[in-house]
Amino acid sequence: MAEHPPVIVHPPIASGGRRVTIRGVIVGLAHGRGDVSEFLRRAGIEDPEDLTLGNPEQIEWRGGDMDHWPAPAS
Repeated sequence: MAEHPPVIVHPPIASGGRRVTIRGVIVGLAHGRGDVSEFLRRAGIEDPEDLTLGNPEQIEWRGGDMDHWPAPAS
């Protein structure tokens, strides 16, 4: 079985945002790439060379790519 990347950005939820997990731990609800970067920084992954948002070996984007941030459902 293939192993998942250490960071997973889950599909958008109806109320807006995307859940982010790092190494299986939920770290928050992101509303944009900046939030994902902040969660990585808080997890101790500060150097951009340590983790690249567009690298599928490092981050799995489910339900849309890193530019998919739909507005909350009304």
